[in-house]
Amino acid sequence: MASIMNTTNHAPASPAADYAQGAAYVGGRYVPIGEASIPITDWGFLRSDATYDVVTVWDGAFFRLAEHLQRFRASCARFRLDPGLTDAQISGILARCVRLSGLRAAYVEMIVTRGQPPWGSRDPRQAVNRFYAFAVPYVWIANEAQRARGLDLRISGVQRIPSASVDARAKNYHWNDLTMGLLGALDAGADTVVLTDGAGHVVEGPGFNVFCVNAEGVIVTPAAGVLEGVTRRTVIEMAQALGLPLQARALPAAELRGAREAFLSSSGGGVLPVTRVDGVPLGDGRVGPITQRLVQTYWDWHRDPRLSTAVDDVLQASP
Repeated sequence: MASIMNTTNHAPASPAADYAQGAAYVGGRYVPIGEASIPITDWGFLRSDATYDVVTVWDGAFFRLAEHLQRFRASCARFRLDPGLTDAQISGILARCVRLSGLRAAYVEMIVTRGQPPWGSRDPRQAVNRFYAFAVPYVWIANEAQRARGLDLRISGVQRIPSASVDARAKNYHWNDLTMGLLGALDAGADTVVLTDGAGHVVEGPGFNVFCVNAEGVIVTPAAGVLEGVTRRTVIEMAQALGLPLQARALPAAELRGAREAFLSSSGGGVLPVTRVDGVPLGDGRVGPITQRLVQTYWDWHRDPRLSTAVDDVLQASP
């Protein structure tokens, strides 16, 4: 197993630094986000050989921090990466980044890269894995106008990388397929894109899972070939709590096109309405009642102390 960089004895942040745009943890030090960088020879940069996770802060509290850490650990295990830190240490670093930035609403990312093996070696087991983190202002993947009117989603002919090649359940930076699909959708005048699996089923888009309310009134979300997002999990749990029928299964593109409603789930905004697919309105072309109910419930759940953890509480508990 590769040795892991010891990041537990990190240097304090400079009190004179400007963290207003965000803070990062790099090489055992806290730095302003504009000064954060990784070595150009890190395989995380050269080969997209890394994993990551994103947890959000809303009104000064992490939302579902434990679940994000659990998925981060699972992604690390799948790619044989090790952050070299306990969950408590990682949580403390994330909280410190948020506190330095002074943000009450933040987008907080934790990353492990492969690092670099000795020169001349192609053996990833010899690489020294590296842990990084940062906090920046909360990221919405749809702006206010898009959220009000609903997104125009394009179904791309670009096939998502199959999980037999890169496991979609492990969060990764293998995004060229998503990027090419997104460019095509934007060029066609759409807001965003969902990719297919090569068998006529939609799977996921750049940074989000997809749901629809089909003609029978059942919420459907793809079950395979997708990241099992924490926000996706939250939507499934909300549907159960509200007594709404939901199926996780293959979602044919034709079923999405013929749906009554559709929406996306992402840490970058929660539940995001879709009102057009391939330029054609869904239902009456307005944000549907089930989508509206889930949007409201999602933000209501942020006030549930079972799901939210104050940044200050994390700092007090961290080693």
